[in-house]
Amino acid sequence: MQMNFIANQSTPALAGQTIDVLDPSDGQVFDQIPRSQAADIDAAVKAARAAFNGPWGKLSAMERGRLLMKLSQKVSEHAAELAALEQRDCGKPTKQAAADSLALARYFEFYAGSCDKLHGETLPYQNGYSVLTWREPHGVTGHVIPWNYPMQIFGRSVGGALAAGNACVVKPAEDACLSLIRVAQLAAEVGFPAGAINIVTGYGHEVGDALARHPGIDHISFTGSPRVGTLIQQVAAERHCPVTLELGGKSPQIIFEDADLDTAIPVVVNAIVQNSGQTCSAGSRVLIQQGIYEPLLKRLGEAFGRLQVGSAAMNLDLGPLIRASQLERVTGFLDQAKADGIDTVAQGHIAAGVPAGGFYQAPTLLRDVPVMHRLAQEEVFGPVLSAMSFNDEDHAVELANATDFGLVAGIWTRDGGRQFRMAKRVRSGQVFINNYGAGGGVELPFGGVKSSGYGREKGFEALLGFTTLKTVAIQHG
Repeated sequence: MQMNFIANQSTPALAGQTIDVLDPSDGQVFDQIPRSQAADIDAAVKAARAAFNGPWGKLSAMERGRLLMKLSQKVSEHAAELAALEQRDCGKPTKQAAADSLALARYFEFYAGSCDKLHGETLPYQNGYSVLTWREPHGVTGHVIPWNYPMQIFGRSVGGALAAGNACVVKPAEDACLSLIRVAQLAAEVGFPAGAINIVTGYGHEVGDALARHPGIDHISFTGSPRVGTLIQQVAAERHCPVTLELGGKSPQIIFEDADLDTAIPVVVNAIVQNSGQTCSAGSRVLIQQGIYEPLLKRLGEAFGRLQVGSAAMNLDLGPLIRASQLERVTGFLDQAKADGIDTVAQGHIAAGVPAGGFYQAPTLLRDVPVMHRLAQEEVFGPVLSAMSFNDEDHAVELANATDFGLVAGIWTRDGGRQFRMAKRVRSGQVFINNYGAGGGVELPFGGVKSSGYGREKGFEALLGFTTLKTVAIQHG
């Protein structure tokens, strides 16, 4: 059985309750985690505050960086172990889980090098004054981590908060905790002071709510649904606690007639099937210029038809979805598409011999999806790609911006002027031109506009959100 990790100690939930952990590949219980409550969060916040006011807060930026670098190296050494934990917990194919553990090490490496680069400024002011600004940590930060990329989102969120000098209380999704508990243990092994990193597991409506409401939390980072993001904002606003929110997307891939289709097609396919489509930045809409609509749909359909879905251990193109309710959600979207007369271009295949009880969904390409249909407006969070056609740049922009989301966009064209025109007009936190995702982009600020949230994680920009600015004015005559 797994334990919470508070003040560098493994501890069960104070109430003694547990939650079963299911393997998405076969639906079977293989472990248990604590079902924590408000009292467990309170213990973690107190431990974090003691660390911030004590040994962790007293470290210099250089010393924090050295600890983060040691943690990066430790994660690299244990990459296979961490990947195996996340693979079974989340149903990820081996190659995806391995990539996630290496990305986690890279996050810590990046933020290790940034700790002593977070500078203030000196400001010109009246004669007889010297004015400067300092960037200071918030104090104790709360982190609600989703189940789709536990290690990666831990790295971009907690890594940045630690680099800025905060002590962290982390609530992972109840569906995916195991790798993060192990990372916290590794942090203790390399010398992180007790309380710098605390992991508390449980249900969102219990322990997540307690974390958001706790008066000892000075900043909240949340990645998840817009609905829960709204609840967290409302709770945090009652005590004027700042938040960083990443709330998903309905990201378009915009393909013009002059695009390099040989390059675009595998990227477009991967952007929707990676992690079985359970990705906030998934390219879930493909907008195709009318002149190449039919031939490109044919080629995309051929690519979809070759895709294979299997158990995590089979290491195919896709693994299972995270849980039964997520599979029901995706099949519900597809059932509605069929009822509404939306045609399927192609589907992938569920491989022979997959374990019974797993949560498998064949990747699906749909055509002529109406712009206001649910499939073009809502996050499916599964391997479903919706195609629609456009006439010209204005029409493409209209379609791209026609959702409440604005997280990522891909633009495929050889026309240099069009590349910049489209990048400026598409409302999105990230825009990729003739590529998508930029290989993970640890260095690239990430976040959205509109209902995709606000604030930025990843890159150096994240450190600004995990700090507060203090102005110091000295009168010296």
